[in-house]
Amino acid sequence: MWKLFVDLDEDFIPSDCAAHNLGFISMPVIIDGIPTLPYVEGELKDFDPHEFFDRLRGGLVPKTSGLSPEQYKAHFEPYAKEHTDVLYAHFSEAMSGTFNAMRIAVEEIKKEYPHWRFEEVDTLAITGLAKAIVEEVIPLYEEGKSLDEVKKAIEDCRQHFALTLFADDLKFFKASGRVSGISAFLGGALGIKPIITIQSDGYMRPTAKVAGKKKAFMTIVQDIEKKGDDIAHHPFIIVHSDVKRELLDYLHSLIKERFGDIEIEELIVSPVAGSHAGPDCLGIAFHAKNR
Repeated sequence: MWKLFVDLDEDFIPSDCAAHNLGFISMPVIIDGIPTLPYVEGELKDFDPHEFFDRLRGGLVPKTSGLSPEQYKAHFEPYAKEHTDVLYAHFSEAMSGTFNAMRIAVEEIKKEYPHWRFEEVDTLAITGLAKAIVEEVIPLYEEGKSLDEVKKAIEDCRQHFALTLFADDLKFFKASGRVSGISAFLGGALGIKPIITIQSDGYMRPTAKVAGKKKAFMTIVQDIEKKGDDIAHHPFIIVHSDVKRELLDYLHSLIKERFGDIEIEELIVSPVAGSHAGPDCLGIAFHAKNR
């Protein structure tokens, strides 16, 4: 027996996990100095995205942090006791130091349960891109494939999904340090926003400059045309931080015009990743020839 784990930084929430028998790990967000685990405890258990991102528009700059070894033990030790192995498909290690604490916890558990198997696989991604990669292999997991088979499937497909996003207010990305070289890339330009991609090494980097959201949406669609590969038969996810409905409808019309009536999953980014992106950002994750 084995269990596939995912986390909130991949934009999975408990209802997603319940639908597919996945283990779920929340990640802390710190608001007004108070840490909480969204969907687990505190005021963000029932996350209201509009209220949260409106607070960011009003000046709130939340912080995030990693989990402690004790918190990781609380997630994994019950499975060791039950002789259930674990594969944790996690968000990009390039963006966080939390996995050192995870490995400490795993080593402590293995001292007591030496026959328990724990494996991790880095999606080299975050938010909707990581979710698309895991969604690609969930059918294998539900069919009863082995831990090794599902791990290899993730390793094989993770470079064949891409995410291109538009960043609106750069103060959040600058504060988080999640996007390499963004200040130097933009210089002192006013009103110019970056197009950002998650690249093959799991880092986020700016790749283009645009003025205005509709121009950004066009640039994202053009990137899908350039990189996309059989996008209609793989997860295709629009992820955003409370973008206005009329703009989302405009983007849907662009997608329909270019790619036909493909199935689109639309989701609002978690408060954890949203703390780094800020409000009014948008990206699309899609199947690609390469990142």
